[in-house]
Amino acid sequence: MIPRPRFDAAPTMPSSPLRGALLSAAAVAALLLGGCSVLPSQEPIDVYRLPAASRPAADTAPLSWSLRVATPRAGGATGSRRIVVLPEGDRLSVYQGASWSDPGPVLLRDRLIEAFRSDGRIPAVTSDDNALQADFLLDSDLGAFRSEYRDGKPEVLIRLDARLVAPDSQRVLVARRFEVRQPVDGKEVPAVVRAFGAAADTLSTELLAWTLQEAASRRR
Repeated sequence: MIPRPRFDAAPTMPSSPLRGALLSAAAVAALLLGGCSVLPSQEPIDVYRLPAASRPAADTAPLSWSLRVATPRAGGATGSRRIVVLPEGDRLSVYQGASWSDPGPVLLRDRLIEAFRSDGRIPAVTSDDNALQADFLLDSDLGAFRSEYRDGKPEVLIRLDARLVAPDSQRVLVARRFEVRQPVDGKEVPAVVRAFGAAADTLSTELLAWTLQEAASRRR
């Protein structure tokens, strides 16, 4: 609440019409002050990145093909910056005072790209931000990017339906659903964020191995 200012005794007012104009201005100012006094305070927001574990480079020669990773499609709260939680049943909520640094699908896309680049076997890995030509496109739908309570204990769930696509023909070469559940060590938001990072790392490892295997079988 913004406190209303205290006033000294009012000075002698000049005669009309100047007096009327000053009174009107004073009334407007009072209304504005009154309006400010009832405005709700801004909720403080802690902004979180998606934590990452270090990933060693693969000790093999680079491959001869390239990959573009598209931002996963997601709707509703899953596609937002809020950290989503299912506290019970089908009731969807978010952690108060907390937010991701980017929408969930962008965070996951960037994590996948970083995993491919750190691995090093695919020499050129790009995103849909620049839409460069590539030999394969990794397309996907993000069905879940949230924490949820099971038997009173929180865990993180990431569910991704991935497709390896031939960009020239837009033909789906192969598809697979990935689902990772990661227990949360505690119930506070930082612990939940750490579990998101671990789940994203597990998903990245599985998706990397699958993409390399499926793409290699089609390049022979």
